[in-house]
Amino acid sequence: MQTTEKKSIYLKKYLATRQHSVELCKPLYKEDYIPQPRDFASPPKWHLAHITWFFEEMILTKYVEGYQAFHKNFSFLFNSYYQTVGDRAIRAERGAMTRPSVDEVYQYRKYVDEHMRELLSKTVSDEIIELVILGINHEQQHQELLLTDLKHTFSLNPIFPTYRDDFNLVDDKNNEDGWLEIKEGIYDIGHNSDEFCFDNELGRHKVFLHDYQISKALVTNGEFIKFIEAGGYEDFKFWLDEGWSWVNNNKITRPLYWYKIEDKWFYYTLAGLQPVNPKAILSHISFYEANAFATWKGCRLPTEFEWEVASQNLDWGKRWEWTY
Repeated sequence: MQTTEKKSIYLKKYLATRQHSVELCKPLYKEDYIPQPRDFASPPKWHLAHITWFFEEMILTKYVEGYQAFHKNFSFLFNSYYQTVGDRAIRAERGAMTRPSVDEVYQYRKYVDEHMRELLSKTVSDEIIELVILGINHEQQHQELLLTDLKHTFSLNPIFPTYRDDFNLVDDKNNEDGWLEIKEGIYDIGHNSDEFCFDNELGRHKVFLHDYQISKALVTNGEFIKFIEAGGYEDFKFWLDEGWSWVNNNKITRPLYWYKIEDKWFYYTLAGLQPVNPKAILSHISFYEANAFATWKGCRLPTEFEWEVASQNLDWGKRWEWTY
């Protein structure tokens, strides 16, 4: 069982996380909550409902005696890949759900939050707290997904709508340069602390690595522009076979969200269309593009194990870094 102090900490974390999701949606119009232009992206309304469904389905319905679900259809509508929980709506058709309304989804969130607040004000088991921690991390994942999906939806609008004037998330700079040397040896890989982790970070084990060097800085927009201008997208020798097919079949000539306007590079950001900052860290390229750039530079991408060992000594974490 949890102490009163610990319960208070978890309740505060829960409420802060839930409120942050609401804050992220404040700049949106009602019309922004619905569209789903690609089957791999979900509308903001679905994200808000799904992360609420998690707490209702995984905690309230199982551990609160007499709990009444907010709506009998929500478990079906807002389940995603949790096959053991039950049936779920087709992922590619989430944008077709004009009902329930956005307002009803917010009522759902309020209803669940009130019951979660009541539950966490009592003495609860360690099992419930573990689920709350998992739910908080799950919601934080969806906060990132919500913004990523929203950016993709907005980018398809020819007027390049602004989410927020101060929300350019792709303007980070490197704080280090040069190369980090890692000596040959046996290294431990995998999660190794009492803090939260997802199950795919477990299974700690040893790996053998040869000597290698890894850049302390991530690739910048300016460096990638040189790759483009050198004909990188037009020369097959830099590309994996599957990547070369991807480039040609999809007519890829630039990173996602980049546009050449009057011979100058611009990119769409959540702060609107802006000139590409050559000093900012590169974003929104595929594994194929990352591998082609590395090959063009006479380098290679690190393996997952090389990255994990080196990352402890690097000022990284501002991007998802591609590995083999």
